[in-house]
Formats: sequence, C-alpha cells, structure tokens
Amino acid sequence: MRADISNRRRSSASGFTLIEVLVALIVVGLGMLAVIQTVSQTANNTSYIRDKTIAHWIAMNQLTKVRLEPNAPALDKSSDEVKMAGRDWRWTMEVKQTPIESIRRIEINVRPSEAPEKSSLAYITGFYGTAVAPAGTTQISWKGSQQGGGGGRQGERRRDSETEPPPQLEPGEPVPSEPEPQQPSEEPSS
Repeated sequence: MRADISNRRRSSASGFTLIEVLVALIVVGLGMLAVIQTVSQTANNTSYIRDKTIAHWIAMNQLTKVRLEPNAPALDKSSDEVKMAGRDWRWTMEVKQTPIESIRRIEINVRPSEAPEKSSLAYITGFYGTAVAPAGTTQISWKGSQQGGGGGRQGERRRDSETEPPPQLEPGEPVPSEPEPQQPSEEPSS
C-alpha cells in the first residue's frame, strides 16, 4: 500500500493541473495582447509621422516655388493637388499683406486629398519680400519704415549714400565693394 501512495504523490507532483495550465495561458494571452497593442500603436505613429513629414515637404516646396518667382504673389487664396509618395495631397495657400508694404505673409496648409476640408496635416508660414539687400551689401531699404539716427554722432546727418537703397544687380554681375571709411589720423602733440 505504501508503494501506491508514494506513486500517487510522485505523479501528482510531477505534472500541472488543468487550472494551473489555464491560468498560465490567460497570463501569456494578456501579455501577448499588450505586446500586439504596443506594436500596432508604434506602426500607427510611424505612419502618422511619415505622412506629416511628406505634408511638410509639400508645403516647403510650394513656399520655395513662390519665393523663387520674380514677382510678388497676389493677395488671395489658392489651392491645388499634388502627388507625392504614392498619395494625392491638397495644399491651400493664403497670401496676406503685412504692415511693411514690400513684405507679404504666406500661409500654407497641406492635407491628404481624402481628408476633410478643414483638416490640416502640415501648416507653415513664410514671407516674400523685396526689401532684402543684394548679396555683399548691408543696407536694407524698407518702404514705410523710418531710418533713425542711432548710428552716428548726435546732430550728424547721414550721407545720401547711406540712406539710398543699393543699386539692383543683374544675376552674375559682381558686387561692387564699398570703400572702407577712413579714420582720422591722430597727430602726436608737440
């Protein structure tokens, strides 16, 4: 009889019961569900970031096209569709006047074509201006702004060459160098 009891104890101690197996399966199932949710969320985030990046590139491309035009953009709202990365996108651009007459504000929204009209995946703001000095010069002429006398001695008037806008240069034309102002020489006192 002792042999039967010891055999039963060995057999019950060496295996799992049905309840232990079910509990282990539930724990593994919940862990796998959490892992699958995390992987799915990461994939969705990656897809969103990819779409947002492409939309930003489209907006920057449109802004660059406008900035490269020789004439200032018209003060209005425009939109168009473009295909990039295998998808159709819609951009909307609104050009507004700023307080400085020669500068315009450009706002561009980009969304997937199938997205609702009011949605936006990328939004950028840029400026188009003609009040930018040619390369190699430091004088900028802003229409509508006053040039104060903060740079010279009190009571000293600026020369015309300091207040006139620099000459417009043709592409490829060398930039004229400005003569450096000469400092008054100090003579030793005798």
